[in-house]
Order: sequence, then structure tokens, then C-alpha cells
Amino acid sequence: MKPVCVLGNGQLGRMLRQAGEPLGIAVYPVGLDAEPESVPFHHAVITAEIERWPETALTRELAEHAAFVNRDIFPRLADRLTQKQLLDSLQLPTAPWQLLASAQEWPGVFSRLGELAIVKRRVGGYDGRGQWRLRHDTAATLPQECYGECIVEQGIAFSGEVSMVGARSTDGHCVFYPLTHNLHEEGILRASVALPQPDARMQQQAETMLAAIMNALGYVGVMAMECFIVGDRLLINELAPRVHNSGHWTQNGASISQFELHLRAILDLPLPKPVIDAPSVMINLIGTDVNSAWLALPLVHLHWYDKEVRPGRKVGHLNLTHSDRTQLQHTLQSLVPLLPEAYHSGLQWAQATL
Repeated sequence: MKPVCVLGNGQLGRMLRQAGEPLGIAVYPVGLDAEPESVPFHHAVITAEIERWPETALTRELAEHAAFVNRDIFPRLADRLTQKQLLDSLQLPTAPWQLLASAQEWPGVFSRLGELAIVKRRVGGYDGRGQWRLRHDTAATLPQECYGECIVEQGIAFSGEVSMVGARSTDGHCVFYPLTHNLHEEGILRASVALPQPDARMQQQAETMLAAIMNALGYVGVMAMECFIVGDRLLINELAPRVHNSGHWTQNGASISQFELHLRAILDLPLPKPVIDAPSVMINLIGTDVNSAWLALPLVHLHWYDKEVRPGRKVGHLNLTHSDRTQLQHTLQSLVPLLPEAYHSGLQWAQATL
């Protein structure tokens, strides 16, 4: 089995490495401290865990390597401008948007897009960073450096947020997980809920859209598509050409996790449709110290990233899965006294969504 080198060595790279071990796949996350002689990249398959990886001589070489799967697709999707242009070219639904080139455009922006404008950096910016919610009276607060480097979208009144995580093989075969319902607070994913029998119409709509994107690009591997629910239809918010936070529940709630599925796809291994038998919940641990009391609850699976705990930083997640939704709801309620107050709204949302 060929080894896999991952551009970036955060938690996603760590979980790709963990997923490779049972299959005998050696995975090498590559960050700033990677020594070129310890990374067998000459005979490896190369992938990425993040849109912007650390810049070193080694990562530059990997990024240009012929064995970097999706090498030429990655920068196209990492830039929100070219990502939106792709979706428009495929006639897939998104929020109305435009490039924001200068401050003189604001009157036209509000005239066209409405009273709430969402500004996003074209490259970088995640977990609520690099994004601004602006109205007529606050548009002047946008830093001057953003003009030409950002897109602006219409603020959408949505009833919910979902994501579709799927994978495509080298021969064009696509498989998908059930739609994942997501709760974001201040731009950060707080909780996800996946049901084994999602809304059939919405599931089909999401699968059709994501398949169209992956097929148009000739993409290989796992891709995530975040969407807004607006009435009975989905609007695509953003794409992630990699494994994704909202797919973490698959580690314990699916027959094949998103991390294993990605490795299978890029190594041209069999890609069966993952089996999901029970509802699952994922709770992101953000700026919170580890608490061994979580492990007293039998349905809780702790995934700790072994990172320094800092405010606003993702340091781990909890997965819960069980065929009995009542037991899941009871366990979520039992977590309330074991987590800071900032988590309580997310735990309540997850109980209500099950």
C-alpha cells in the first residue's frame, strides 16, 4: 500500500493517520516541523487537510507534486471567488453574491443584495474569522485591505443548516452519508446531528448537487458541501475539498468513517456506500479542558486532539450514537452539568433535532 502525505498536521491530519493504521496505510501529516528525510513523499500519494497549509520548502514541493490528488482543483475551491464562479457555471443555487472591489460599490451592493451583507475573505478565514455581517450604517467599518480580496453575499434567512459529505472514486463512483444537521454559533460549528433516514427529497437534492460538482471537477476523495435550508430547497453556502468537521460523527456512527473513505478514494481502494444504522451526535469541544467525567457516560466517545487549550480553539469532540433516540437525549442531558454553560444551547438543540 502506498503511503499518504497530508499537507497540514492539525487534527484532521491526525485523524487521517489514525484511520489508516488498521488498513496498514502509513499516513504522514506534514507541518512546519516535518523533516524531509522522514517523509517518503517521492513514492506517496499526497492530499491536504486544510485549504492553507504551512509554507516550507517541503510543503511547496508536495503542493506541486504530480501525485497530489486534486492538485489543480484545490486552489480553485480554496478561493471563494472561483468556487462561486464554479457553482454559477453549474447552475447550482447559492446566495446572490459578487466580488467586492471598492467601497464605492456599497450602494449598489445593498440595492442588489438587500439590507444584510455577508463579507468573506476570498482565501482563508474560517470558524467565523475573516467574515463580517454588515448593514448600511456599518459598511464603513470594513478594513480597506478587504476590497478586492473579499466577496459579498446576501444575508439569507434560513431555517436550518445542513452539510453533505460524500466521496468520489477515480472511476467516477460516488457515495454519500446522510445529511448532517449543524448548529453554528459565532461562525463556529458547535454541534452536528445525523439521522439514518434523512428527508428523502432533501437528501436527493444534496446528493445530486454534490455529485455534479465532483464529476465536473474530476474530483477524487471526500468533499463536504455546506448548505442553508430555505423553504423546501437547499442553497449551497461553501465547499470544502477535504474531510470536514461536520463529518466527525462518522468515526463512531458509520461503518466507514469519512477519514477512511477519503484514504480509500485517493488510493483507489473499494468504495462501498457506508452503512448508518443509528442516529449520531457530535459536540465540538472548543477552548475547554478535558474532563474524564465525560467517560462515565457509556454512549460518549471522546476524541481529544492533544492541543493546547485556548479560547475559541477546537481541541476535541464528543461522538454519541445509539439506535434509541431517547437514550441519546438522556446522555446529552447528562452532559449539561459536565460542560460549561456555553455548550448548553448546543446540547438542547441536539436533543430537539434528534
